[in-house]
Amino acid sequence: MTASPRILSLLPSATEMICALGLGEQLVGVTHECDYPPPVRDKPKVVHSALPIETMTEREIDDAVSARLRSGLGLYVLDLELIERLRPDIIVTQDLCEVCAPSENEIAQLLDFMSSKPRILYQTPHRISEVLDNLDELGRETDRRKEARALIDDAHRRLDRIAEAMAGVRERPRIFCMEWLDPIYCSGHWVPEMVRLGGGEDALGREGEDSVRVEWSQMLEWAPEIIVFMPCGYDLEETLERAPALLSLPGFDDLPAARSGRVFAVDANSYFARPGPRVIDGAELMAHLIHPDRFGWDGRKDAYRRIAPLRTKQAAAMTAS
Repeated sequence: MTASPRILSLLPSATEMICALGLGEQLVGVTHECDYPPPVRDKPKVVHSALPIETMTEREIDDAVSARLRSGLGLYVLDLELIERLRPDIIVTQDLCEVCAPSENEIAQLLDFMSSKPRILYQTPHRISEVLDNLDELGRETDRRKEARALIDDAHRRLDRIAEAMAGVRERPRIFCMEWLDPIYCSGHWVPEMVRLGGGEDALGREGEDSVRVEWSQMLEWAPEIIVFMPCGYDLEETLERAPALLSLPGFDDLPAARSGRVFAVDANSYFARPGPRVIDGAELMAHLIHPDRFGWDGRKDAYRRIAPLRTKQAAAMTAS
């Protein structure tokens, strides 16, 4: 590997890792979704969505994604000529989710097109430990072992603090983390792990596995005491725009979470959807939402908002606190 490899990121989470390792100057290209840290927004964009998702509803997006995947069509467009000009030594991508990044077929087409063959690093995490493993591998491949180790050690210290705060917790509230609203998807991969670490229980979540569709009737039967609304690909502002549709679902007002005012919209992109360094912040935020008396939140104030309609003075007081 060259002393200063030219790195191309096809994942927002990988872009965050690359910059966290101090490799921002070596990052030569990113995706249209890469927006953190802010300086990466000025990097050349080598990936674009094949769908006009900015003008589509959640149902339209889900239908269009399903149709394209069934027909073998990709969801992303790679700028092959731009990538060739950027001459990356390393390309970081994933084979975890066809919805989140270019597929293996698209990567194969890219390699066939390129005159020089870069090293491909695939990141396929299902759990928090595997996110940290990806960070470790990236550090080894880019001669940033020391920096990667420091980040990983800090992550373990912070996770240990959550575990210590939850030690002896007797009541584990019923949680539902909603990764999509229309149709409804439960949470998967590392998010149910966050719930478990934070002292809650999400019987509809799929720890270490893909998120899947669930019926609203399953939600009503589970009767969550806390709902965390985290549509994949959205920040807090975009999530809040979709909140009225959640609050208007039949029977929503009768859910324990609604009655107690413990329904939260969160910045999914920053803390939950992207398996990068900030998943540790996400674990801390989840612990705070579930057990605020045991674990505080020192992060950004715009990380979450309480969105349930509050109908009693007692519930209103909860919001004020």
